[in-house]
Amino acid sequence: MWISEIFQGAPVEKRGELETKVYKEMNRLKIPFERVDNDIVSTMEECAEIDRVLGVEIRKTIILCNRRKTSFYLIVLPAGKSLDTKGFGRAVGVSGLSFAPADKLEEILGAQPGSATVMGVINDQDGYVQVFIDREVADEEFFACNPGINTSHIKFKTADLIEKYLPTSCHKPTIITL
Repeated sequence: MWISEIFQGAPVEKRGELETKVYKEMNRLKIPFERVDNDIVSTMEECAEIDRVLGVEIRKTIILCNRRKTSFYLIVLPAGKSLDTKGFGRAVGVSGLSFAPADKLEEILGAQPGSATVMGVINDQDGYVQVFIDREVADEEFFACNPGINTSHIKFKTADLIEKYLPTSCHKPTIITL
């Protein structure tokens, strides 16, 4: 798999809408980040090579919704951790959770399946998405994810995600032990 060298900050060339929006917001908030470009990755196992280059694990993002597809739950986990959807549903008081459909991911977060990212909440100005971050992720110094496309990955301080990026996009994350 091809992985670029590590770059500081945003690329100079034109990128997709969500990716560009994420970089602009990171710059506006003065959140320093490192970035790599890479071949398309489709699984967390494929991200392991990117983990080694960035020196931090790429985090898994799962987006669930209720039966009526009116409430959405974005969960950030360590790459190797499984999510018990029924257990999560009990913890948040919602039954019948399922994976959010592709059209809703695009509509609310501006992301395609396989590229869903916590960074996409920048597009959720109506607050449809509730963000949950696994305690293991929240306790780490650094955070890594894709910026809206699975051909790039970014690394920055977890505190900047929780204390700057998410609140600025009107999302207060819930830290949860899963």
